[in-house]
Amino acid sequence: MATEEDAYLRIGELSRRVGVSADLLRAWERRYGLLQPGRSAGGFRLYSDGDERRIRRMRELLGRGLSAAEAARVALSPAEEPLSGVDQGATGAAALETATARLAESLDRLDETRAHGTLDHVLALFTLDTVLRDVLLTYLHGLGERWERGEASVGQEHFASNLLRGRLLALARGWGQGAGPRAVLACAPDELHDLPLICLGLALRARGWTITFLGSSTPVNSVAEAIRELQPAVVVVSAARRELFDAAIGELAQLKLGGQLAIAGSGASPDLAEQAGAMLLVDDPVTEAERLSREFSGA
Repeated sequence: MATEEDAYLRIGELSRRVGVSADLLRAWERRYGLLQPGRSAGGFRLYSDGDERRIRRMRELLGRGLSAAEAARVALSPAEEPLSGVDQGATGAAALETATARLAESLDRLDETRAHGTLDHVLALFTLDTVLRDVLLTYLHGLGERWERGEASVGQEHFASNLLRGRLLALARGWGQGAGPRAVLACAPDELHDLPLICLGLALRARGWTITFLGSSTPVNSVAEAIRELQPAVVVVSAARRELFDAAIGELAQLKLGGQLAIAGSGASPDLAEQAGAMLLVDDPVTEAERLSREFSGA
């Protein structure tokens, strides 16, 4: 006669079903509370269908590019309702458009919980490339335009930038480890806007690259030190305003990187690229990550 315990799994059977080692399952249980086992009469841990669903969800989210901590947080959250205004039959484009609008509304209202929920939702539904290009970069472009028109406040811009930077850098955890070609990414001196450069790093990492991110307002001599130490395949320097490149382009040219150097951002231009002997990256970060991957496929 079947007993209540028969409906539950021992960890070995759960491991075989989900394709995750028992050691890793125990680690996820200990670190994130992802598994919530009961106990048999003999004291053995017993795992339910809910545990199995969370593990499968965890694996799916990891495959979409989330860090383990982010993936566990999403896997543990209650099932989310569809995005407002998008039914189950909505097209991907409609879902992305709605997600971008919902994200903008949440960030404008300084609503951290709703903004994170929207990001969790789209990261679970779409590839990282799609989220970067069609949600985050679209939102940031719109925010920049509203800032120029005086329709976004300093507080809104700072809140949105800090929240998105935190989420992106969480996804970037471990991007400096790997066997693929290395990219050194840096903002030009006095350039503080690093979010597009982080997006480029994430898109490159998704294509197997190893990333060294030097961040905002990086002195050219610091870039040079990183080059000497790491011997990267490519160095990308970004700035949103031409005058920031004007002040640094001579120093960059003196690095004599040849085809290793690329300049990016709205401050970059063909004549600056020619002065520095650099590649010019003018498209969105995901498209440029594809281009760099083709250019340096043998690196």
